Amino acid sequence: MKTKVLIVDDSAYTRQTMKKIIEEDTSLEVVGIATDGIDAMAKALRLQPDIITLDFEMPNMDGFSFLRWLMRERPTPVIMVTSHADSKTVFKALELGAVDFIAKPTRRASIELQTIEKDLLRKIKGLKNIRLDILSKNLELLDHEEDEEIVQAKKAKTDRHAVEIVAVGSSTGGPAALQIILTRLPADFKAAMVISQHMPKGFTAPLAERLDRMSEVRIKEAADGDFIEAGTVYICPGGQHLGLKRRGNRKQISLREGRFEDKYIPSVDHMMSSVAEHYGVASMGVILTGMGNDGKRGMLDIKTQGGYTIAESEETAVVFGMPAEAIKNGAVETILPLPEIAGAVIRIVNNPYFRGRE
Repeated sequence: MKTKVLIVDDSAYTRQTMKKIIEEDTSLEVVGIATDGIDAMAKALRLQPDIITLDFEMPNMDGFSFLRWLMRERPTPVIMVTSHADSKTVFKALELGAVDFIAKPTRRASIELQTIEKDLLRKIKGLKNIRLDILSKNLELLDHEEDEEIVQAKKAKTDRHAVEIVAVGSSTGGPAALQIILTRLPADFKAAMVISQHMPKGFTAPLAERLDRMSEVRIKEAADGDFIEAGTVYICPGGQHLGLKRRGNRKQISLREGRFEDKYIPSVDHMMSSVAEHYGVASMGVILTGMGNDGKRGMLDIKTQGGYTIAESEETAVVFGMPAEAIKNGAVETILPLPEIAGAVIRIVNNPYFRGRE
């Protein structure tokens, strides 16, 4: 049975372009096109689509108003379609229940259109296994106070630490998962953290700025040459891959541009393998929600080098693809639901004798 897609956009060019891209895949079917939110409401009820692509700015009823209505009346996976100028509003849509987003197609260059085509088809096909009930529960966690486990983990302070860096990989459902973890880290968190979140160019800087305002730790979009410092979180820029390099006795961020043929950008595998190489037993890998198998090899590299690895459990992962692949690969030591991951990370970082390390 084909996956039914409803396209909601007031731009004729965007509607036509996306319809052409989607219908090139024989497993997908565009069952309808809507030009505004009011039209989309009627067609969502009548056509019963499996997935909806949704523009932000539309006449009569905007994307946000439609999204609120949809998640209340007929919860359906939604991929927001946005321009780079709307990057800061993407996160509002994700908090309202949108599952993911893609950049709006333009007439600029064929390579850009090819990138959007690849991204759109991968996301639509990957969403057939999404758990909207889990997404809803995770969004509720964003406003919850810290549980007792995290409070106690923060109290266990020492001047010596076995884990120096935590590498985190995430994709679909990742922004909310990252917020849940990062906003629970203490201001004196003793390890550095590097993050690769599958996200296009232009969107990771607003993500880092937003999370930095909400968190006690310092969070920034990584820049090439940044020195790794404890208590700082570095988010890989969209469209690039993050690795590490050595300069004297210190480690630095090393960025390189992604290529069209790369399956995942940023690459969790590239980041984690580099962390394993430079930090060995002093590293930790955390793999969160996401489709595909990115992180499967990198998590195993961290574990093989003596580092510690954690995967988000199926009960909280919006898409269990990436954690499941790492688990099947034998790369995971501990499987935890999302609300318990921050506490585990803090507890292990604060334990100077973790695994008997001196």
